[in-house]
Amino acid sequence: MADSLGWIGLGRMGEAMVKRLLKGNHAVTVWNRTRSKAEPLAEYGANIAAARNELAVCDLVFTMVSTTDDLKEVLFAAGGLVAGEAKPKVVVDSSSISQEGSAEIRQRLEALGVAYLCTPVSGNAKVAKAGKLLMVSSGPKALYDRAEPYLQAMARKVMWVGEGELARIWKIAHNTMFGVVIQNLCEITVLAEKAGIPRHVFLESINDSVLGSMYTRYKSPTLANLTFDEVTFTPKLLLKDMDLGMAAAKAHGVAMPAAAATRESVARMVGRGHDNVDFAVLLLETARDAGLELKSENVKLSDGLES
Repeated sequence: MADSLGWIGLGRMGEAMVKRLLKGNHAVTVWNRTRSKAEPLAEYGANIAAARNELAVCDLVFTMVSTTDDLKEVLFAAGGLVAGEAKPKVVVDSSSISQEGSAEIRQRLEALGVAYLCTPVSGNAKVAKAGKLLMVSSGPKALYDRAEPYLQAMARKVMWVGEGELARIWKIAHNTMFGVVIQNLCEITVLAEKAGIPRHVFLESINDSVLGSMYTRYKSPTLANLTFDEVTFTPKLLLKDMDLGMAAAKAHGVAMPAAAATRESVARMVGRGHDNVDFAVLLLETARDAGLELKSENVKLSDGLES
């Protein structure tokens, strides 16, 4: 028999991932702190819970929230998922949190008889909507095998990388590279434009070169047209992840000079008040440092996510 599924956390990513599960004919009960974000999913077949502890009767509950403290709150605080007598069998978490915070949560859940699988993702809401996420898990292999069919419904590829919190290290390393790549992409794009190459021409050439990737392709329309109000990931969230990367580097004795410089650049961007915009607004700050005021090129570029 199929497991009963619950979902907590319906930000841009969570909403897109739940829709993939529903499209795969999996029944899902959802809860979000702001109920209005959950209600539209009823049109796609989701059941809407009034309180998060209503999901305690589900076999597997997926969580995707912003921080370690947010995850602890939805799980353990009064009215939390595992705070009452009823408890789910498994919690599958896709939040971007620290290795240490994840280990503490694992210990507390397992003491209550609840199994725990870390499953962070590579991709943003547009990638999730297109079904092109990569999902990387760590925890007991048998638990991963149980969750895998549901992960497959949301992703182009799923992987198990080992026991414990190893998937957290993978995600921290991934998002640290995320920051370093957007920093460098903005720098070289400004260099090319100031020298005389139209921005969209340069980006298209990079995308068609050996350096092109899914990442450079899906950011190219934003960089060409300056559509930073179409948010995929905010500067504050990127700064949080860069800080996690630097903390992990310190804990493991790894020097990361490129990441350290990028962290400071992102912190400056946050300090200048960029909030609910896409992190690619870094392009504007980089251009201003070079004495260049950018304008939208109003061109159509493929983001590589057509499905």
